[in-house]
Amino acid sequence: MKTIDVVAALIVHDRRIFVTQRGYGEWKGWWEFPGGKVEPGEAPEDALVREIREELATEIQVERYLTTIEWDYPTFHLSMRCYLCSVVSGSLTLLEHASAIWLDREHLRSVKWLPADNSIISEIETLL
Repeated sequence: MKTIDVVAALIVHDRRIFVTQRGYGEWKGWWEFPGGKVEPGEAPEDALVREIREELATEIQVERYLTTIEWDYPTFHLSMRCYLCSVVSGSLTLLEHASAIWLDREHLRSVKWLPADNSIISEIETLL
């Protein structure tokens, strides 16, 4: 099974986390932490800064590594490194996603999460 290496930004501000809704593909309408694929030879942190700039027109600061999720989807294995991040500049403009929202701890489970992202919701709750 093919492995896809991705990074995810857990952007936290005022005890809320920024999440995005996919606007395309098989998982259209499901919610996720923003991020994307790591290019060959690219450091994960650099990939995350690049992806957020491309998807959300925002500069972020990667604060610290949180965890890596290993998840088997039907057609590929996902290896997703998750980092706590903060906004340096920009307004989190949606360039690829259908929607976005800031969720507090009480509303974290109110959206339909992608399976891999859903696997760390309990851990995220302890951060908010």
